[in-house]
Amino acid sequence: MLRFDCHAHVYEEVVAVGHVRYLPKRPAPLAEWLRLQQDHGVLGGVIVQVSFLGTDNSQMLRALDGLPRDRFAGIAVIATDTSADEIARLAAGGARGIRWNLVAGAEIPDLESAEVQRLMGRLADHGMHLEMQLESARLAPVLEGFSRLPVPVVIDHQGLPETSAADEPWLDALEALEDRSVFHVKLSAPYRGTGTTLAHAERLMTLLPADRFVWGSDWPHTRHEARAVYDGLRGALADRVDDAAAALRLYGLSAG
Repeated sequence: MLRFDCHAHVYEEVVAVGHVRYLPKRPAPLAEWLRLQQDHGVLGGVIVQVSFLGTDNSQMLRALDGLPRDRFAGIAVIATDTSADEIARLAAGGARGIRWNLVAGAEIPDLESAEVQRLMGRLADHGMHLEMQLESARLAPVLEGFSRLPVPVVIDHQGLPETSAADEPWLDALEALEDRSVFHVKLSAPYRGTGTTLAHAERLMTLLPADRFVWGSDWPHTRHEARAVYDGLRGALADRVDDAAAALRLYGLSAG
């Protein structure tokens, strides 16, 4: 059973912070997301900081304010040199992790650098984790480095598939790892990859334990509004995946 929408973007205002690749035409209000959850029997979810707001997490924190912490959480975007005090503030506001959006040629941080190691230690201190969006072909050669991080690592959107499940670069890299214990996967946004998503999900289920998967709607489906539906992969996978353990471990969410 998939109880929680673990990947959605909520913003009451569309304001570009710094240089952005894309700016949506309309807000994605919290009230609208909550109505969709109610209509589809979803119990809560995770607000992921949207890319055009950069490291200004204020809209995400305002959305979380007043929502029950056992049903809702946030994922922030921060710089690698963010202070321990700021990370503590985000955690107190409901953030359970941070996200690196590394698509379109964005630089992959040096995982061995003192700055990144310090950041990971600070995340671990607050029970937080790392989420990452990166194309399959670029993810494959760096996956082993991520496997050594001291925090859970969540791969967004099935690792953005690029080819058939049998030949997918990042899945081959995952299979080759001796230790996959940090990795979790979001079953979300099939329209953002080019592969056959259900086949990729099936292969993933042979590589990771059943308690490493969560579902996300990717609402409001920016740039894919015409062909995306809120339920997305949930309908196809709800009978095969139970998100209870992963939602609790990663986000503190509970259906109890």
